[in-house]
Amino acid sequence: MAYSGDVTTGGAADVRELDDLTITKVSVGPMDNNAYLLRCRSTGEQVLIDAANEAPRLLELIGDAGLSSVVTTHEHMDHWVALEEVVATTGARSLVHGADAEGLPIPSEHLADGDTVRVGDRELEVIHLVGHTPGSIALLYRDPNGIPHLFTGDSLFPGGVGNTHEDPAAFASLIDDVQTKLFDRLPDETWFYPGHGADSTLGAERPKLPEWRARGW
Repeated sequence: MAYSGDVTTGGAADVRELDDLTITKVSVGPMDNNAYLLRCRSTGEQVLIDAANEAPRLLELIGDAGLSSVVTTHEHMDHWVALEEVVATTGARSLVHGADAEGLPIPSEHLADGDTVRVGDRELEVIHLVGHTPGSIALLYRDPNGIPHLFTGDSLFPGGVGNTHEDPAAFASLIDDVQTKLFDRLPDETWFYPGHGADSTLGAERPKLPEWRARGW
């Protein structure tokens, strides 16, 4: 079956096979968090985006191929409940933006805007998006043979940017970063994968940007 990105907590994972990378999306409870396992098809190296919860389930997904890194998109606890166990079991590096590092339960290597995270022969670009948290990041994979793929954490969802807790300054920062660093840089066909719920494309969401700005959330 073709990849849809529609997953449910406790349900089956959805797998997307690109020429050079395999993306496996799974939802874990209790807060319907998405975790994404990326595997380089030439080397077998794997990276996990957000060890959100249900460590045994994530470890089963990782399997015997091992794990090189876990990237945490931001410091909120629902995105790292399984981090300590996954790292302890696999020996993977823990990576997070420096501004959110103190919010994690284990010492982690610091990422910054413009850094790259290797997935075997492929790489992800780190994009810093300030507002949902000080150190929130998105991860961009530019497929040389297809569309861009963007993992947005809780900074961008279908229907709006992430929660800024009615803080006008935080909202202004986030909507500006999302527009200038994502929508202004990347084409409509860019597929994005959020921290909760269904996927979307930048093209589907682009017409709504003025509405999001006007409503303030």
